Amino acid sequence: MNAGQRFARLVTDVVVRQPALWRVFRGALRTQFDKLAPVWDERRSADAFAPVEAALDALQVEPKRVLDLGTGTGSVALIVARRFPAAQVIGVDVAGKMIEEARRKLPPELAQRVRFEVADATRLPYEDGAFDLVTLGNMIPFFDELARVVAPGGFVLFGFSAGPETPIWVPPERLKHELTARGFTDFANFSAGTGTALVGRKR
Repeated sequence: MNAGQRFARLVTDVVVRQPALWRVFRGALRTQFDKLAPVWDERRSADAFAPVEAALDALQVEPKRVLDLGTGTGSVALIVARRFPAAQVIGVDVAGKMIEEARRKLPPELAQRVRFEVADATRLPYEDGAFDLVTLGNMIPFFDELARVVAPGGFVLFGFSAGPETPIWVPPERLKHELTARGFTDFANFSAGTGTALVGRKR
């Protein structure tokens, strides 16, 4: 890992244990991703989101309202929108430059169903239970807020494009522990390409 990737791993490890410390790291991580935005997609491998697609293939429902947290340049949001043609999809990111890139590459045929917004995943501007599916591709999870916006019976999907080698990565055991404490169950693990994914359902 390079210095930026090591910093992202450090922030992830610290914040998953102590979410209140996000405010200490937020500005620096946002600046890092703002700088990376113009070249972000060039750095992605062709199968970066293969585990996300594998997990979506296994969903037993067609979600109507989807939130993609840490959307970056919008890749996962666009995958979801193409997979579920009736879904309304919102992609959010704390880095404004990432959102600018996502809006720039939004295809006209999806513009009526997909939008991108700047937002902090610790304080989302959405109602309780607003989404049938929340996706996180290489994203730090904030479990309380995540659980708040997932509707009863809805799903959460975590994808890590390089498995444990992903700079922003949380072990599946930790994900399951935190999610179980917040009413999630029916976990399923997926592997595809070089990555992994985990899906859980809210009771």
